Amino acid sequence: MPDIVGIRFKSCGKIYEFDANDLGLHQGDKIVIDSEFGLSIGTVVEPPHPLEGSRKDLKKVLRVASDEDFKQKIENETFEQEAKSFCYERVTARGMPMKLVRAEATLDRKRIVFYFTADGRIDFRELVKDLAARFKTRIEMRQIGVRDKAKLVGGFGLCGQELCCKAFLSNFEPISIKMAKHQDLTLNTGKLSGACGRLMCCLGYEYHEGQPPLTPEERKRRKTLPEPETEEVIEETLQPGSEIEFSAEAKAEEAATPSASQTGEQQPATPHKRRRRRRNKKRAKKGE
Repeated sequence: MPDIVGIRFKSCGKIYEFDANDLGLHQGDKIVIDSEFGLSIGTVVEPPHPLEGSRKDLKKVLRVASDEDFKQKIENETFEQEAKSFCYERVTARGMPMKLVRAEATLDRKRIVFYFTADGRIDFRELVKDLAARFKTRIEMRQIGVRDKAKLVGGFGLCGQELCCKAFLSNFEPISIKMAKHQDLTLNTGKLSGACGRLMCCLGYEYHEGQPPLTPEERKRRKTLPEPETEEVIEETLQPGSEIEFSAEAKAEEAATPSASQTGEQQPATPHKRRRRRRNKKRAKKGE
């Protein structure tokens, strides 16, 4: 049975299995693979291990990456920026309703993949012709979602940390508003949405623990917790003499605040008098 290794092409991408090809690979090694997307450089994340069960024929690892391969990869980064700029110009010139995200080229430049987002389906046949005439290679247009875009571009979340999908998440799990209700969070879409505009992936971190949702009694208890602890902390942090200033401010507020007899009792009395006057006028008309 051949040994297989787990290969990852991106920092937080999916793990693909390949035949180790008896190269004596170790975890962290950079290797060159001829995958279905073309010649690419990957990283060994799972060391060689025996194949479990019967599977289809796996592609073999070609070789360990050399200095020439790394040099070619660096040159491809400049080439990808050039391809993205040219594609952006053609998209703008044709007025196509799409947003270009990234351009990626294989190690041998036999294929260029353009990632973009759009609200609906896009007819990019003419755009592909422009790109093929410019770069003389195979062109592939791949439409992605907003979550995949955030994973490719990266950024920072509301917590101030790097986006989870860019830092360590390999797959996107379905997130629902039920997870926020389970954790008794404020159901505010603006506060629960991430950089991609969808519900934040971190809402599911504390939901899949198998804990039952909060009961109505627990929700009520959390909302009606007593506040003496907060008052005690404030009293301990006051400086000497602050209590006198606080009491003086409190007295000033009490003096400036109208009493209940001035506000609460006179307001309903006014419409009551008006009703009596209206009734008197009606009675006077009937008497006439």
